Amino acid sequence: MNHFSSLQRDALYEEMKQNDLDVLVIGGGITGAGIALDATTRGLSTGLVEMQDFAAGTSSRSTKLVHGGLRYLKQFEVAMVAEVGKEREIVYQNGPHVTTPEWMLLPFHKGGTFGPFSTNIGLRVYDFLAGVKKHERRKMLSEEETKKREPLLKQEGLRGSGYYVEYRTDDARLTLEVMKKAVQKGARALNYAKVTDLIYKDGKVVGVKIEDQLNGAQHEIYAKKIVNAGGPWVDTLREIDGSKRGKTLQLTKGVHLVFDKETFPLQQAIYFDTPDGRMVFAIPRDGKTYVGTTDTVYKGNIAHPTMTQEDRDYILKAIAYMFPSLSISADDVESSWAGLRPLIHEEGKDPSEISRKDEIFESDSGLLSIAGGKLTGYRKMAESVVDRVVGYLKDINNQQYPGTQTKEMPIAGGEVGGAAGFQKFKQRKIEEAAAFGLSSEQAGFLVQLYGANVDKVFDTYRHKQQEAQQAGLDPLVYAMLTYAIHEESTAKPVDFFIRRTGALFFNIHWVQEHKQSVIQYMAEQFGWNDEQVTSYTQQLDILLEEAVTPTTEKA
Repeated sequence: MNHFSSLQRDALYEEMKQNDLDVLVIGGGITGAGIALDATTRGLSTGLVEMQDFAAGTSSRSTKLVHGGLRYLKQFEVAMVAEVGKEREIVYQNGPHVTTPEWMLLPFHKGGTFGPFSTNIGLRVYDFLAGVKKHERRKMLSEEETKKREPLLKQEGLRGSGYYVEYRTDDARLTLEVMKKAVQKGARALNYAKVTDLIYKDGKVVGVKIEDQLNGAQHEIYAKKIVNAGGPWVDTLREIDGSKRGKTLQLTKGVHLVFDKETFPLQQAIYFDTPDGRMVFAIPRDGKTYVGTTDTVYKGNIAHPTMTQEDRDYILKAIAYMFPSLSISADDVESSWAGLRPLIHEEGKDPSEISRKDEIFESDSGLLSIAGGKLTGYRKMAESVVDRVVGYLKDINNQQYPGTQTKEMPIAGGEVGGAAGFQKFKQRKIEEAAAFGLSSEQAGFLVQLYGANVDKVFDTYRHKQQEAQQAGLDPLVYAMLTYAIHEESTAKPVDFFIRRTGALFFNIHWVQEHKQSVIQYMAEQFGWNDEQVTSYTQQLDILLEEAVTPTTEKA
C-alpha cells in the first residue's frame, strides 16, 4: 500500500525494511524528490528518508522562481541556458498549479550594469537559446513605458527597460507534489528520519542507520544503491563515508524580506542591479511584495540559517536605492526567510571560482552523491543520477530498465491538461466552490495550492463543518490541515504553517490567528504529551519571532 500519511510512519518503516531496496535516497528536497520519482517510474524499488521535513532546507527558501537561465548568459554558458530554458517549460507544463509565468522588468539606468543595447542583444539570444514561446519573448520598453509599468522605480537616469518572462513557483509545494507523485508511483518516503551512519559490507555501502527524530526509534534500511542528495548536508554524509575530498561544498546564504502590498505597492516584478553590482528581485505575490536576495558565505548551523541585521539592512538599502519614493524601514518587514545555496568548490582553486552547476560524485564505497544545481534543473539532475543507478543495477538484477519517464508526466496536482487546461480547471473549480460558500479568492488560492487534488479539500470543507466546529478549528483550516496530515506527511505545526501553506512567509497574521487551534488539534491526533506540545509551540514561536527580528548569527 502506498501512503503518505504521517499517521502511518511505523508501517512505512516496516515496508522499507522488508526487502533490500534497489535505491535509497537520502534527502527530501527537490533533488531527492526528483530522483525518487524518476527511479520508481523506471521500475526500481525506491525509498527516501529526510532528516527534517520535506523541503525544509534550500527547497523552501529559494527566490521561488523557476529561472530560465538568463543569468548564465553573462558567463557565456550557452548550453546551460538552452537546457535550463527547456526544463523550465517542462516544469511549468507538468505542474501549472505551482508555477506561474511572471513578466519581469529589467530597468536600466545611466551608469548601471545593463544598457539598452546589451540587454536587447542578451534577451534576444536568450529567447532563441531557451526556446521561449512567441507570446513570451522579450520586449524592449522606453523610459515612459517603463515608468507606466512600475511608477515606483527610480526616475533619475532611467533609460528604459527589458521585459521578459520568468516563472514564479512555490518551491516547497513543488517539492511536495513531486514527492507525492513518487509515492503514488510506488516510492516510500519518510520525513524526520535522520541517517546517523552508513552500513558497509566488503567495503561497499549497503544500508543506513536511522534515528527517528519524532520518537527516537532506531532503524536499519538496506539498498543496493545509496544516493546522497542531502543538499547543504551532502558533505556531512561524505565525511561519514570518508570520501569528502577534491570538490567540496561552499555554502552561501540568501535572505528575502516580505512586506505588505499596502506598504510596498509594487505592480510589477523587477530584477534590478544594486550599487555593488549584485542583482536583486522584487516580486509581488498574494497581496505581498518580497525582495531578495543576499549572498554571503555561511559557516553557521546548516539546519537553521536566519536573517541578521546586516542581511536586513542590505536589502533595505537596495530598496531605498531602486524605489526612493518609498520610506520603507525595518519596522515594515512583515516576514523573512533565509536559505543556503550548496555551491561546489574545488581544492586548490580560488574561492571566487565557485560552480553553480550540479555534479555527481561516486566514492570507493559506491556512495553516489549529487551536489549543486538549481531548482529548475531538478528533473534533468534526477535523470542523470538514475541513469548511473540503473547502469549499476541492470547487471545485479539482470534486467533492462527504460529511460526517464518524467518528461511528460504531471506531478501530483498537475493532472489538469497542462498549462492551457489549468486556467479552465481553475475557473470551473472557483464556480463550483461558490455554491458551498467559498469566495473566488479563497477558492482560487486553494486551486493554486492543490491543483487537481483540490476536490479532497473541498469535500472536507463541505461535509465536515461539524467536525471542524468540534475540533475548534475554522472549517477551511480544518480541511487544509486534515489533508496535510493524511495526504502530505505533516508531522509538526511548522510543517503545516511553512511548507504546506507558505503562510509563515506570506500570511503571518493567519499563522498567529490559528496556531493555537492547529497545535491543539494535532496534539489530539498524534497523542502528544504536554512536553511535546510545549516543544512544538516553542519551535513555531521562535520561527515567528525570527521572521521579523534579526539574529546575531555570524554569517
